[in-house]
Amino acid sequence: MPLSPRVPDLAALDLLLSVIELGSLGRAAAAHGISQPSASSRIRYLEKLVGVPVLERTTLGSRPTPAGSLIAEWARGVIHAAEQLDAGIDTLRAERHSHLRVAASQTIAEYLFPGWLMKLRATAPDTAIALESGNSVEVAQQVLDNKAAIGFIESPQNFRGLESHIVTGDRLVVVVAPTHRWARRGSITLDELAETPLIQREPGSGTRNWFEHAISRRIPTWTPDVALELSSTTAIKTAVASGVGPAVLSSLAVAAEIAAGTLVSPTVTGLDLNRTLRAVWPTGHRLTGPARDLYTIARN
Repeated sequence: MPLSPRVPDLAALDLLLSVIELGSLGRAAAAHGISQPSASSRIRYLEKLVGVPVLERTTLGSRPTPAGSLIAEWARGVIHAAEQLDAGIDTLRAERHSHLRVAASQTIAEYLFPGWLMKLRATAPDTAIALESGNSVEVAQQVLDNKAAIGFIESPQNFRGLESHIVTGDRLVVVVAPTHRWARRGSITLDELAETPLIQREPGSGTRNWFEHAISRRIPTWTPDVALELSSTTAIKTAVASGVGPAVLSSLAVAAEIAAGTLVSPTVTGLDLNRTLRAVWPTGHRLTGPARDLYTIARN
């Protein structure tokens, strides 16, 4: 049931106890970090609520009236209970912040998250972190189902029920085997790429969604031609290197292979393959603790 409007708030009761303990309204105000006029106003409000004076002001300070002493005695139990409540809430927050569940799409999980984790360990060394990787649709669902406090996706689509904020950028590249006919060329045209069957990730993959979105903007009538569909970036790289066909992957995922010469990356004229990577969390929620720290690290 609702409390009576005559019940004072905790701040007023706590201030009354401090005045009685310290013997001065001014000293009590300083202890609470407020001005003396603010403290006087708070005591007057308390007296108005209870309907009787609670303090006597003298040249030597302030002392409780008989009614004030009685109210103070009752208030001590209330303030003690409030302190216990506050301590309990702190414990719950500490337990919550000691565990962080993160969901990230595969490219982010494999090539960016390890670096973010090292920096997060420096700021939150006692936090246990669990990472679940999947495609962007799966990551979004993990966050919507409250199985992860924050997610990181590659897909350009927005998901209902999720806040979405850009954290960094990336670039998609075409990769082929060194024996492929495109490997001897510095570039290929947009039309050549659009007409070629590609090795692709599964539907829901952020890399696939972003590529198909980018090419459809240039060629609205284009329909994907999938030579082979695989569920991991590593499997796609192996298939490409074996000569099965070209693929479009994150530059992060193929940098080592391009440097080693096991994959070759011709540029595509007439197609912008730059993209953004985003953090997501439930709409209306505010990131706190290690989740907020991780978001800040990812943005930097």
